[in-house]
Order: sequence, then structure tokens, then C-alpha cells
Amino acid sequence: MTSLHPPPLSGENVNRIHWMPGTDRLLAVCHCGARREFEAPVELWDWLLRHPEGHDPGPVPQAAPASTPRPRPANPA
Repeated sequence: MTSLHPPPLSGENVNRIHWMPGTDRLLAVCHCGARREFEAPVELWDWLLRHPEGHDPGPVPQAAPASTPRPRPANPA
């Protein structure tokens, strides 16, 4: 059986951008492993492409445990 998706890329020139579901925030992951959250895509790309100058990891996001219940959207009546 063949996989529907190719293996993930890796290497010195691979940066990743993840949308954080339920928010308007983006998580940038540099090839060096540094991570930082952003609200604006322009700031995100400036940070990723400035490597290594001014390229500090910033705050590391804390993921909620899988067992934490998420709030349900209000049901309009």
C-alpha cells in the first residue's frame, strides 16, 4: 500500500507555518527549531527570513492536554 502523502521535508531551508485552530494566530517553526507565534503573516515571514540576526525563539506555546474539554459554540435559538 502506498501513502497518500509524501514524507515531510526536512533540512536547512525548510520552515513551517502552522495555523492554530480556533485562533487567528500562526506558529512559525524555523529550520533550526526556533518557534514563535504571530498574528500577522508579514511579521512572521520577517522573523523567519531574518535568520539568524534578531532570531530568538520567543515564547514557546503551551498546548492544551488532549483531555482538556474545549468550550462548545453557543447554539443559536
